[in-house]
Amino acid sequence: MWLTIQLTALSGILAFVIAIILGIAGGSSKRLIRYPARAVVEFFRGTSLLVQLFWLYYVLPLFGPQLDAFTVGVAALSLNYGAYAAEAVRASLTSVPRGQWEATTALSMSWAHKMRRIIFPQAWALMLPSLTNLWVHLLKASSIVYVVGLSEFTFQLQQLRRGTDWFFAFAVVGLIGYFLFALLITWGMHLLEVRAKFRLGRGPSLREVLSLQPTLRPGTPENTGVGGADAGVDKRGGDAATVAVGGDRKGEQR
Repeated sequence: MWLTIQLTALSGILAFVIAIILGIAGGSSKRLIRYPARAVVEFFRGTSLLVQLFWLYYVLPLFGPQLDAFTVGVAALSLNYGAYAAEAVRASLTSVPRGQWEATTALSMSWAHKMRRIIFPQAWALMLPSLTNLWVHLLKASSIVYVVGLSEFTFQLQQLRRGTDWFFAFAVVGLIGYFLFALLITWGMHLLEVRAKFRLGRGPSLREVLSLQPTLRPGTPENTGVGGADAGVDKRGGDAATVAVGGDRKGEQR
């Protein structure tokens, strides 16, 4: 179980770094940058993860150093899902309104400055749902690394099941285990999405989302009960009366 968590966490982080690099390069206006990035993305998206594992573990040592099974697993998962995530990054960057790009040019911002302060924060909120799906998919795909000798969660369950008639019990344990892992990833990424949208002024804050009490919005009563509704009416009525009295006094002065 711990090995599966390590694989998912490290591969997810490295895949995100690869996705940022390839996504930005793939959307570049310069062909010398865009074409190689697109070629890398299409290669790792178009080949099977299982084939990539075999090549990294069995074929690569014929031309270079022998890598351990854990390193091969992390590398294969990172490259494969980094290529998929690169398309999500590129699409999110191109979804930022053109006026935002033109505004940064008009303000003479450097490329790094405009990406860090203007463009990427908006694209970040857009790409998070896609990255969440890919990370959950990466978690489930981590079970395939047993082919290079890694004893991850699924492999351990299979070993424990051998010699017993408890196939259903171990299947349920595996189902619940992967579901809980996926739930943690989904919830964590959802919190990141909430925070990203709040910083853009497009949603509630994390405190409001995590609060057990409903968030009060302007123009809504504090309670659905009779007393609460009356209190809300009294408060708004008092404000309206104050404005009206102020208006009458101004009229008299005039």
